[in-house]
Order: sequence, then structure tokens, then C-alpha cells
Amino acid sequence: MKTEIRNLAAAVAMLSSSLTPVHASDLDMGFVEIDKDITLRRMILRNDKPKGTVLFLHGFPETHYAWKDVALALGDDYEVHAFDWPGYGLSSRPEADSFSYAPKDYARVLGDYIAKAGIDTSKLAIYATDIGALPALLLALEKPDVARTIIVGDFAPFDRPQYMNENLQALKAGPSMEAARAEFNKRRDDILANAFTRGLPAEVHFQISPELKDDMARGWDQGAMTTADAFARYYANFTRDQNQFEKQLAKLATPVKVVWGEQDIYIKKEMGVEFADRIGAELSVLPGIGHYPHLQNPQRTIDEVRASFR
Repeated sequence: MKTEIRNLAAAVAMLSSSLTPVHASDLDMGFVEIDKDITLRRMILRNDKPKGTVLFLHGFPETHYAWKDVALALGDDYEVHAFDWPGYGLSSRPEADSFSYAPKDYARVLGDYIAKAGIDTSKLAIYATDIGALPALLLALEKPDVARTIIVGDFAPFDRPQYMNENLQALKAGPSMEAARAEFNKRRDDILANAFTRGLPAEVHFQISPELKDDMARGWDQGAMTTADAFARYYANFTRDQNQFEKQLAKLATPVKVVWGEQDIYIKKEMGVEFADRIGAELSVLPGIGHYPHLQNPQRTIDEVRASFR
């Protein structure tokens, strides 16, 4: 097993080194106003004759820079979009009385972004991980034609405490919530340094780009709300939105593919197995991979996206 893990690590390193920025000049970094309270920082990699459009949705504690290298590798064939969720990176952090940071509110932001960007949803693939996945699926319940396909993974579609890390479960509404939020803020440096490889054998530890690391650190504290605060607000309404999604699961008509890291310690693979089984979706469980497949093995993410257009 250790030999297989070492071989996987070597293969990933080789593939990662081949992700050459071939379209850096076409990379458009800027901002888009969603409404009077929310402006999103976004990244677009433009293509004059795209085979389709890809929209990447990041998780905690990331920013849209998590997708930059993958986007550049896909730039030959596709137009690629990514943005910072409200509360992350350099996007707005509105007060809680105007925006709850709940999954259903992120779903509205997602729908508004797609409309503002003028994306043809018949040619759109959404790749969403962690906190980005449930909003994409909630939007799909309302708008089945929101994308030609949605690829999701390493998230919590249902309220299943037995599949979730206890620190995440503690963020949900209840007596432990405020203490958990304070602990996440206190552990900022540890989270940014170690969250991506936590629970993985040393043989498959990987480095995130200095650019992403710096961007997450810069974006953690913006105004009165930290990234951890936004994350806690998301979880405060999480159970409600999970239950709403599960009750309406039979309505989900948008094609979905499920991708999961076998070694995910935050949300166990059994969650992905149940979700894929419930909706009859194709499931890929990735050996040796943790909670962040797109960072640990970016080539696999690129391959998943390309396959979704075939």
C-alpha cells in the first residue's frame, strides 16, 4: 500500500507540473456587482471559440484562486469562470440582517452570477465542492436547466452527523455554535497551513500554490467579518437547507456526477455513496485523495470536466 501511495504522489507531482499557464493573457480578474449588498470578485478565462463553459465553485477556506491552474489548463477548449463566495476572498461581506450566508442564499447569488455573466446554461458544466455544492444543487431544484451537468463532491447534502467531522457539526445552530466559531477564528494560521492535507498519510501530502495561500490569508479578515464567521453563518442554517433539499430530492432533474476523496476526514465517503445512490448518479471514489481533490490531483479534475462535455 505504501508503495502505491508513493507512486500516486509521484504521478500527481508530474501531472501538476504539466499544468502550464497557456492562456494567462486571456485571464480576466475583476469584480461584478450582484446587487446593492453584494459584489463578487471573479476570474474569467476567455476563449474565442469555446466548446463550452465551466464554472468552478470553491469551498472553505479557499478563494477562487484554488481554480486558477486548473482553469489555465482548460483554457484551450473552454471559457472558465470562478468567483469568491460572499465572505471569502475579496467579495462583499454584507451584514447578517441583509444576507444570511445560508446555502439557499448562496444559491441565489450563483443564479444571479450566471445571469449577469451571460452564460449559456445549455453549454455549462458546474464543478462545485464543499460549501459550493449544496447551493448549486438547490439552484438546480428551481432551475433544472441551470447547467448541462453538475459535478459535486466532498460536501454534506443530508443531515448525517455520523458522516461529518465533529468540529463541523459543532458549527451548526445550537449551544456549541459560538464556541466553535471562535475556535475556527483562533486557529486561522493552522487552518490555512494544514487543512488541505489533514488526515492524509505523509506520502501524499501536497503543497498549495503560494498565490492561493497568500490570497486566503489576505482575504480572511475583511471588515468586521472573517472567513470563519461567514463559514459559521453558512452552518447556522445548514440543517434547514439540507432537510429542504432532501425533501425535494425527487425533483432533481439536472444530470449530476459525484466525485469523492476516499480519505476525506471532514465528510466521509459514505455521504457521497448515499447521495449518489439516492439520485442514481455516477460516483467516483478517489483512492488516496482527501477533501480537496482539485488541489491534490488537479489533473483528475481537468479530466472530469472534459469528460462532462463528451
